Amino acid sequence: MYKLLIFDWDGTIIDSTQRIASSIRASARDLGLPEPSWDAAKDIIGLGLPEAIKALFPNEGDVIIEPLRQRYAHHYLEADETPTELFPGVQRTLESLKAKGYRLAVATGKSRTGLEHVFAQTGIGSLFETSRCADETTSKPDPHMLHELLEETGVPRQQALMIGDTEYDLEMGQMAGMDTVAVSYGAHHLDRLRVLRPVKEIHHFAELESWLDGLSA
Repeated sequence: MYKLLIFDWDGTIIDSTQRIASSIRASARDLGLPEPSWDAAKDIIGLGLPEAIKALFPNEGDVIIEPLRQRYAHHYLEADETPTELFPGVQRTLESLKAKGYRLAVATGKSRTGLEHVFAQTGIGSLFETSRCADETTSKPDPHMLHELLEETGVPRQQALMIGDTEYDLEMGQMAGMDTVAVSYGAHHLDRLRVLRPVKEIHHFAELESWLDGLSA
């Protein structure tokens, strides 16, 4: 049924929501901006960084985007020591899915530099055939990055599946005409994701493979 599995990264593949939120809050403090709450900082995960900054600081204008981007990169990549690890079962499940013939891709709100950094850090970048980042296309929830991935891979939307933990992921998939899977352990509460009618909810990453096995049995 599905040939191409497209994964969000933060909050779906890797447990990075706390580090993202703490880096955003620290960046705001550095620049003397109002510090967003933890909930507010987590809520924008999945958006491209310029879009996230505009959502968190709507009255500050575009002038703060570049300074905040620089401070965020400093904190996330260098200063913040909040651990970021793959969620349990991710590597084994991805390796197994790839061995079964599924094509794997990433659609993320990260920058290309940020994604390449975590690809190298985790050692799983080679499992993905292709990827799209927010700084080289349009930010979620616009479906443009999914359209690009479908065009690149030649897979029709009916045979592609978007897997993510935020409403931005699922809305993007919905607007692209794709089925979606909601991940319950990430940034957004499952109740928000259910509104977007995913075809499946998973509470542990390995459940995705079990479900797909059942579809093909």
